[in-house]
Amino acid sequence: DKCAVSIRPVIHFFIRHTGNLISCLDSTVFGDLVEIKKQLITVISLCKERGLVHSVKCDMYNLQKAYFLYMYSRYLSGEKKKDDETVDSLGPLEKGQVRNEALRELRVELSKKHSAGELEGFTLYLYGVVLRKLDLLKEAVEVFVEATHALPLHWGAWLELCNLITNIDMLKSLSLPDCWIRDFFMAHMYTELQMIKEALQKYQSLIESGFSKSTYIISQIAVAYHNIRDIDQALALFNELREQDPFRIENMDTFSNLLYVRSMKPELSYLAHNLVEIDKYRVETCCVIGNYYSLRSQHEKAALYFQRALKLNPRCLGAWTLMGHEYMEMKNTSAAIQAYRHAIEVNKRDYRAWYGLGQTYEILKMPFYCLYYYRKAHQLRPNDSRMLVALGESYEKLSQHVEAKKCYWRAYSVGDVERMALLKLAKLHEQLNESDDAAQCYIIYIQDIFSCGEQLEHAEVSTALRYLGQYYFKNKLYDEASLCAQRCCDYNDAREEGKALLRQISQVRDHMEASSTDLFGPLSSNNTPVRRVSPLDLSSFSP
Repeated sequence: DKCAVSIRPVIHFFIRHTGNLISCLDSTVFGDLVEIKKQLITVISLCKERGLVHSVKCDMYNLQKAYFLYMYSRYLSGEKKKDDETVDSLGPLEKGQVRNEALRELRVELSKKHSAGELEGFTLYLYGVVLRKLDLLKEAVEVFVEATHALPLHWGAWLELCNLITNIDMLKSLSLPDCWIRDFFMAHMYTELQMIKEALQKYQSLIESGFSKSTYIISQIAVAYHNIRDIDQALALFNELREQDPFRIENMDTFSNLLYVRSMKPELSYLAHNLVEIDKYRVETCCVIGNYYSLRSQHEKAALYFQRALKLNPRCLGAWTLMGHEYMEMKNTSAAIQAYRHAIEVNKRDYRAWYGLGQTYEILKMPFYCLYYYRKAHQLRPNDSRMLVALGESYEKLSQHVEAKKCYWRAYSVGDVERMALLKLAKLHEQLNESDDAAQCYIIYIQDIFSCGEQLEHAEVSTALRYLGQYYFKNKLYDEASLCAQRCCDYNDAREEGKALLRQISQVRDHMEASSTDLFGPLSSNNTPVRRVSPLDLSSFSP
């Protein structure tokens, strides 16, 4: 929807599933549930009359309806002219450089009506969209809040408001209407703010209130699990969703992201073909096809389909971000930067776009820029180890070693999904000649890898074993050094060093035994082992 009022979850929630949602209700938590059903049916009709096909309340005044349609058509006309003025050869990446010339006139006229108290719910919503388009975000938030009070069942106003809320404090400060739909908004908002625990609790409450068969709620829970990278749970829910609604297109782009991460090529291919049969001109379909080609390393084709998605909806957040990834794969950093920046314009809470910008500037060897963008990503995902590791690497390149150490340790503490934080911390300690700290990190790293059974897949285990072997040898802990040397022999890249260390240990022990036969030799304190760190116990693990 070019006018940025695309609210597909509402069609799904309010139109396709009104019947099965309400018919299965057996709770009175939401009050008179029969009345809720009547309200939903009414609002669907009203939105259709106004051309808001992706939204859904009743306006008894035909004059207001006509005024909304007049103003809305002017807005759409401006959007159409804006797109027409965009040079086709530049593609969707340049769309943001052309303005809708009708916005300022619309703002002046709507502002006068607003001051006179003459705007009803739908027109308040349009006024908010105009303000947002003009980057008058504070005023837009106030107007969208007013729109939700005037017309609580218009989901479009709630979603526009959602895109402008930057943090939980801002959310708490808003005076929202006391209406049952507010619970759906809060659950959606918690998901957007990465407050997944609170989001899941809210959705569970909605399920217990009678919405147990709502495919909308199932899809939102699946998205929540996707956001915390619980891939197995998210895949299970999306598969359940497909069984319940095999013709569903909403959220299938997110499903394809999960299949992509798991490299499930046959399943992704089947999904792409299936969606093409249902509706090949949907944004989600284009994104799924783009992911399919990307998984096959056909990045130019992938980028083409993400561009098609953006022609259908220039505010499609996922398409901008994914296209940025494709340009990164094609080493087109300038185009990648543009794509990521457009994603941020659509939604400043998209951590993937901030993270992508950090990676792009890392390729360009601009660590100060990396630091800025990785900080933004970290603020949005404070417990994501990938953001913390990226921050640590940036600090390390800027020789801010204390901050780098904090980031690496924090990444390990919150659950290092890629198991790289401790390794990087150990190498940093090693680089700074902090041998005891480096050894301690390598010990924990090896024990973690062995305990989860990943030691054969992780090439860096041999690096840790080599360091620990030399560390123990220097500290005259020959038994531990020997054990590490033996383990080194299990890895091709460390085998020769392991054998060399075993020979050294053997020579030292032979010398010590020869010295011990001389009962009259002087005692030497140098022969006393010094334990710097706890010895590494590898006896229960086998690579």
